[in-house]
Amino acid sequence: MQSSKPSYPGDRQKSGPSRHPVDDRPHHPDDDRRLLRVILAVPVVLLTLAAAFFLWLAINTRPDGGDEAAYAVIELACALAIVSAGAAGKLWLAPSVRRMMRWPWAVPAVVLGVAAVVRWVSSGA
Repeated sequence: MQSSKPSYPGDRQKSGPSRHPVDDRPHHPDDDRRLLRVILAVPVVLLTLAAAFFLWLAINTRPDGGDEAAYAVIELACALAIVSAGAAGKLWLAPSVRRMMRWPWAVPAVVLGVAAVVRWVSSGA
């Protein structure tokens, strides 16, 4: 007569539903992708929003004739937009971030950086 108990835990066969469905699947390092994506998205989104604000400031600043202070504000806003967009792009280039967040996450920052460069060049300062 054979015993119904296995000789050691590795010999057990799963015959019914387990009490913990998470135990049935093998552990994989990418199991927490949703939470990791949210955590990695926060700095990228914040830097992109900062770049968007500085670009908005640069576009909406209108110099009156030879107003040097307005040109300085435009240049500073463009520089800060480029730095913010560059930081978001550089953060996205990290392999761990790039694995979780595909290229559409980096496109807005790159577009904002290019627009800031165009505004800086066309400011006429």
